[in-house]
Amino acid sequence: MHKPLRIAAIAATCAVAGAALYGTGVATADQSTANSTTEPHNIGLLVQEIDTYYGTTLDSNGVYQASKDSPYAKDLARIEADAKKYIKKVADKAKHKGEKPAVVFDIDDTLLLSLDYEKKSNYTYSSATWAEYVAKADRPAVFGTPGLVAYAESKGVEVFYNSGLKESQRASAVANLKKVGADINLDADHMFLKDAANPPSYLSACATAAAWNCTTVQYKSGTRKHIESLGYEVVANFGDQYSDLEGGYADKTYKLPNPTYYVS
Repeated sequence: MHKPLRIAAIAATCAVAGAALYGTGVATADQSTANSTTEPHNIGLLVQEIDTYYGTTLDSNGVYQASKDSPYAKDLARIEADAKKYIKKVADKAKHKGEKPAVVFDIDDTLLLSLDYEKKSNYTYSSATWAEYVAKADRPAVFGTPGLVAYAESKGVEVFYNSGLKESQRASAVANLKKVGADINLDADHMFLKDAANPPSYLSACATAAAWNCTTVQYKSGTRKHIESLGYEVVANFGDQYSDLEGGYADKTYKLPNPTYYVS
């Protein structure tokens, strides 16, 4: 998460929600007609909708958690059930053909849930507070996705990670993934993090030691291209942002729900 171009959730989601409402001629509260105003979706109502979607609750440790029977959890379950069927199908096919299938997972809000940070920061981003949060290595799992990682491995599919977390945050990321049960291929050959100080040669078109100019799409797709250059076929790519998924080098993409922020 929180790559350089991270945009606060409320601003982006308001724009989308507003466009949807006014594009269909639906008025919001206290409006006689939708066409008479450019007022965006009410921020207080939007936060309530996000809380309802996650089934947000404050646990005994003062941590905001998503509910296991929330619409969010149900959406995840549907996506993951479809992904398992697909992984099994392609794994069986690859076995007969002698191919090397691989899956790629984003980390933030794909494997590790950041809802507590978003709630307590009022859906705004600070590099300092985000770094402190990541360093705690105590985020809960996104429901079901650590199991999906294990399922892919059980079918002989190589697991890779492609994250916007910084290289300096590797130890925290590894510790947190182990804690939630995604303890598979957490080595540097399988987990790709953003290293602006020493970018890999395969990103040379947009990143050098002097300057990191890669967009999220360039970084993520360039990394998937590199994985395929190692002889793997990326059969599935999982992420909570469209920028995690765009740019090619994946046979199929799975967009996991995340209404709390937007990364371009």
